[in-house]
Amino acid sequence: GDSWIWPTGNGLLRMLPVTMAAARVLILPGNGCTPIKSANWYAWLQKSLQEKGVECVCEDMPDPYEAKESIWLPFIRDKMKVCKNSILVGHSSGAEAAMRLMENTQVKGAVLVAACHTDLGIESEAIAGYYNRPWEWAKIKDNAGFLVQYADREDPFIPFEEAAHVAKCLDIEPITASRNDHFMTSDFPELLETIMGR
Repeated sequence: GDSWIWPTGNGLLRMLPVTMAAARVLILPGNGCTPIKSANWYAWLQKSLQEKGVECVCEDMPDPYEAKESIWLPFIRDKMKVCKNSILVGHSSGAEAAMRLMENTQVKGAVLVAACHTDLGIESEAIAGYYNRPWEWAKIKDNAGFLVQYADREDPFIPFEEAAHVAKCLDIEPITASRNDHFMTSDFPELLETIMGR
């Protein structure tokens, strides 16, 4: 969206686009990422967004290792206070949580990072409960103001076909790279740009 520029004593101050001013970003991490602020790019993204005046929730999740839907979705609704102004940033298991949440919850949008749609035949993933029924892709699309997807062609944990299937079902052109790191890095400038561009 357009942004306003106001003169200040030190030159020009770029203000937030009006559409981002009310947005609340919720970071939904991958499983095992605890404490959340020590893991990956989560704390970096929160700090970067806050410096730009965007509220960002980055909280330790309950049940961090199994990331069960039955525990995470109520926590996102009741404790993280998801609402129509929320932008979900879901990474790995957090992306699946975001997708299941959007089947029944309207949000401003979502960025899915390293998403999959099956349990990959891994029992510890199946326990989470996200994969035990068909995905309601049409509802996810209807409830999201926008959808963006990041996928790693050489992801060490999730075959690219998984991400490609999600992209096809959600009518997304995924942003792809050959990183071989499952987006497990200390910062993620492209993601920050994506969010601020909304």
